[in-house]
Amino acid sequence: MVPTLEQLMAATPEVQAAPKDRAEITMLCLRPGYNQRRFVDAVDVTPEQGIPGERWGTRPWLTRQDGSGHPGIQICILSKRVLDLVWIERENTPHPGDTFVVDMDLSEGNLPPGQLLQAGSAVLKVSDIFNDGCVKWQARYGADARAWVNRPEFRTARLRGILCSVEQGGRIANGDVLIKI
Repeated sequence: MVPTLEQLMAATPEVQAAPKDRAEITMLCLRPGYNQRRFVDAVDVTPEQGIPGERWGTRPWLTRQDGSGHPGIQICILSKRVLDLVWIERENTPHPGDTFVVDMDLSEGNLPPGQLLQAGSAVLKVSDIFNDGCVKWQARYGADARAWVNRPEFRTARLRGILCSVEQGGRIANGDVLIKI
């Protein structure tokens, strides 16, 4: 079961009404390899390695000229409101793999590229890289879910979530609060 475009469009105002700041961090997820998910209580992050042990360090989807992972994709943050809309069959469909989930407005208007975020003792920086929802997003949550996050009028809403670099290493734990700084 996947959501229809009509359902997603009808829910868009509720997604866009998310709080602007101070959101609880939940569902910390590590991706050690393709299609692998490991839920944890806390992660340590560094500017050099992102999340040590994650595939970003060995097989990132976006690289620099030297082949190393692009720092702008070290951390992925997804809106809880979007996740709740698309991840209907939780027992039979994989979690999208975002580093963590928050009930927060992730739009460019609220979190422009370069915005710093306190996450636990770490500091993250919002990237200018657009998260368009890959073919796996479509396979798991439906073509309508992918079309919805990529609609031109929603591009600045960043419905598929935001990508961040680690600016200051630290520890992020479930229950920490994501704060704009």
